[in-house]
Amino acid sequence: MTRQTTRQILTRDFILAFLAQFASSFIFFILIPTLPIYLAGLGSGEIETGILLGAFFFASLICRPFVGKALIRTPERKFMIIGSSLYGFASLAYILAPPFFPFCVVRILHGIGFGFFHTASFTFIANIASKDHRGRSLGYFSLSMTVSAALAPSIGMLLINNLSFIFLFLSCFGLSLCTLFMSHQLGRAQNDLTQAPSAEEGTFINRKAVPASVTNSISLFMWGALAAFFPLYAIGHGVTNPGLFFTTIAVMLILGRSLGSRILDLYNREKVIVPCLVAYILSMAILAFSETLSMFIFVGVIFGIGNAFLMPSLVAYVLDREGSSPGPAMGTFTAISDLGLSLGPMIMGMVIHMSGYPAMFLCLAFTGVINLVYFYFFVGER
Repeated sequence: MTRQTTRQILTRDFILAFLAQFASSFIFFILIPTLPIYLAGLGSGEIETGILLGAFFFASLICRPFVGKALIRTPERKFMIIGSSLYGFASLAYILAPPFFPFCVVRILHGIGFGFFHTASFTFIANIASKDHRGRSLGYFSLSMTVSAALAPSIGMLLINNLSFIFLFLSCFGLSLCTLFMSHQLGRAQNDLTQAPSAEEGTFINRKAVPASVTNSISLFMWGALAAFFPLYAIGHGVTNPGLFFTTIAVMLILGRSLGSRILDLYNREKVIVPCLVAYILSMAILAFSETLSMFIFVGVIFGIGNAFLMPSLVAYVLDREGSSPGPAMGTFTAISDLGLSLGPMIMGMVIHMSGYPAMFLCLAFTGVINLVYFYFFVGER
C-alpha cells in the first residue's frame, strides 16, 4: 500500500474511531473468559450462563436495525456516545447485580450499548472510506477489535487471579470513559444526510444485506458458543489461563489483517470467504478431540486464520451491494450477526448439559458445514 493510500485511510477521524473501537472492544473481550467464571462462582449453571451471556447479543440485535435506519439522518457520533455511556453504566452495575434477573437486565443494557456503538462505528468508517480502499479500510479498522482480542482475555484472567472481579469491572468503567471521550471528538462522516433515502434505505431491513449476513450470523453462532464455554472446558483440563487460546486467535488476526488486508480489495470476495469457512469447520472438529494447551493453541491458529479475513470480507461484500447510505445495510448485517451470537451460547449450553463439551464442538463443526454449503450455493456469485 502506497503512502498516499495510507494517508487517505489513516485520517484523524479514522484514528479516533479506531481508538474508541479498541477501548470498546477491550471491554467486550476482557469479559469473554471472565464472566463465565464469575457466574459459575455465583452458582449459575451452564444453561443460566448461556442465557445471561446470550441476552447481551439478543438486546444488541433488536436495536441494530433501528440504529441503522436512524443513521441515514443522524450523525454516527451521537450513537457512539450513547453506546459508550451505557457501557460505563453496565460496567459499574455488574458489581451490584446478582444473577439471575438483575444481572440479565444489566446484560441487556450493555447489549443495547454495544449495538448502538458497534453499528455506528462501522457505518462511520464505511462513510469516510473511499470505495477503492473500502476493504482495506474495514480490514485495518477491524484490527482495533483484533488487537484488543489479543490482549484483553489474558489481562482479564490476570486481573481476577491476582486482584478481584471488582477491579475488573472498575477497569471496564475506566475504558468506557475513554471510549466516550474519543467518540465525542469525532467529526461528521462525509455522507449526505440531506439526501432523500431510497425505498430500500427507508426500511429497517436491507434485503440485499441479508444473505451474507446469515453467513456471518452462523459463523458468530460458532464463535459465541466457543467464547462462552471454552474457558470452563479448558479449566476442566488443567489450563489455568484460557485467555491464551483467545490471544492465539487474536495474534493470527493481527498478522492476517495487517499483512494481508490488500487481499480484500484484490480478489473476488467469494475466493476469500470460502477458505475461511473451511477453517472454522476444521478448528471445531479438532477441538472436539483436544485436551492439552498445545492442542488448544493449534486450534486457535486455524480458527484465527479463518477469522482474520471472514468478517471484513463479508462486510465489504454487503457494502458493495448497498444503497447510497450504508447505515441500514450495516444495521441489518450486525443485527442478523448478533442473532447468531445470542443463540450460540443458549443452544450450545443445552447441548453441553445433555451431551458434554466434545459433542458441542462436533455440533459446531457440523454447523460450519451447513454454513459453507449455504454460502456456496445460495450466496456466492460463482
